[in-house]
Amino acid sequence: MKKKIAIPLENGKLCQHFGHCQEFSMLDIDENNQVTNEERITPPEHQPGLYPAWVAQHGVTDVIAGGMGQKAIDLFHQQKINVYVGAEMKAPKELAYDFANNTLNAGANLCNH
Repeated sequence: MKKKIAIPLENGKLCQHFGHCQEFSMLDIDENNQVTNEERITPPEHQPGLYPAWVAQHGVTDVIAGGMGQKAIDLFHQQKINVYVGAEMKAPKELAYDFANNTLNAGANLCNH
């Protein structure tokens, strides 16, 4: 099954706080669990509740984040987008590889609000 994942970045690695990222890496994963494309996109200025709809417009199926508020998680779920929080601060292609191979380390939400 094809997937498109979005990963918030700061200085080229996973940003620990979703809403404060500099850019997003959007990666396509094919039926063979291979990353076939990566695009880096600068998001619009952060406003509460804006990013879930904006990310959905890009055809994203899954989001990998360090930390994210519960309202944002709920808004992603309304868009039928899966959310994985507590991921390690790695480069986006490493995280995409982990995701595709079911070895993604996701855990505690690093956002406390």
